[in-house]
Amino acid sequence: MSKKNTHRPVYVVDGARTPFLKARGGPGPFTPVDLAVQCGRPLLMRQPFARDAFDQVILGCVNVIADEMNPARVAVLRLGMGEAMVAFTVQINCGSGMQSIDTAYKYISDGDSDLILAGGTEALSHAPLVYRHEAVEWFAEFAAAKGPVDKAKAAAGIRPALLNPVIGLERGLTDPITDLSMGQTAEVVAQMFDITREQADQYAVGSHLRLTNAQEEGLLDNEVVPLFARDGEVYKKDDGVRPDSSVEKLAKLSPVFEKPYGQVTAGNSSQITDGASWVILASEQAVKEHGLEPKAVIAGSAWAALDPSIMGLGPVLCTNALFKRHDLGVHDIDLWELNEAFAAQVLGCLAAFEDEEFCTTALGRDGAIGHIDHTKLNVDGGAISLGHPVGTSGNRIVLHLVNAMQRRDAKRGIATECIGGGQGGAMLIEAV
Repeated sequence: MSKKNTHRPVYVVDGARTPFLKARGGPGPFTPVDLAVQCGRPLLMRQPFARDAFDQVILGCVNVIADEMNPARVAVLRLGMGEAMVAFTVQINCGSGMQSIDTAYKYISDGDSDLILAGGTEALSHAPLVYRHEAVEWFAEFAAAKGPVDKAKAAAGIRPALLNPVIGLERGLTDPITDLSMGQTAEVVAQMFDITREQADQYAVGSHLRLTNAQEEGLLDNEVVPLFARDGEVYKKDDGVRPDSSVEKLAKLSPVFEKPYGQVTAGNSSQITDGASWVILASEQAVKEHGLEPKAVIAGSAWAALDPSIMGLGPVLCTNALFKRHDLGVHDIDLWELNEAFAAQVLGCLAAFEDEEFCTTALGRDGAIGHIDHTKLNVDGGAISLGHPVGTSGNRIVLHLVNAMQRRDAKRGIATECIGGGQGGAMLIEAV
């Protein structure tokens, strides 16, 4: 049998993430590479092998800043992993951190690698300010002007409005095909499945309470490593959580995207945050060679695409693909991590799983996929309380699923997420 057809098992042997820090109106203390490096240092220090033992490094990142082109390679060099270490950055919007794991999974499964560091990093607070196209044209005209007379004529054409920049993140979160913001796509999903504002707010409150409980009980202590800012401040916990959240408080917030009757508010949406996450993936050979203790095995992955205006339903399509490929159903899954882009979007996915018409028409099934028990879903909170650093979240949900499965002695879990642009990704994780 050829090497390419062996499909070797791929193990998750370790991982870590930073606290997720809420953006507060200006650039945060860490760039994407800063986050990746501070997350990676303690993780690499506790490994029984040298830093240059990895075959390669793969990092998801969406909002790459100009000073850190190919942040994977910059992070590798700052982490002291050696000049010979191959490192590349992947980008599939919200799925970037999961794509890094999936790419590594396939390299190892196919026999091309044995040990890979796969991660995701994002500093949304560092998203750039962008000039409008008309302003760029004026700058070009001014730069091309020859001599003081032409310069003066070009300068006379400036208008104050041209100097007002646009927040790059706002444009990045608007789909260029449908011209809908991500929040508006969540409104579409809410309307499709009659998700009410009260239901969305109740779900959001639950996310905050679950994360609060996880922090108070120390359930994240083996997952989160602290961040140290240049001014000496130490960040130990996700700081967007609101322990005092309530449906009554959230009900006072106005809809953001569809006023005045929309369901999506700042309180039931994911938060704009900065953060990084890494996982270490290994082949059986690497596990034996380095004496590693696997936490879980990656059993499969699936990606799917759909109309961008209902991108929030991406998890339903890719989970359906996983189920068909592995002959599984909802009753076979002990834990779920479904990224909380918006409460209405998560609830829309849950409704779609149970909707016979949707499952037969859109998925080609004989009936509904079935009911997902809320007690098995995002058991320690999600992006509504944690935040959603876009290039990181897919990596975090896989890492946390592995840890939660170990803690609960679960046999099988799925991590899945919707992806801006109308896609979805899912990974099937099994206990060793």
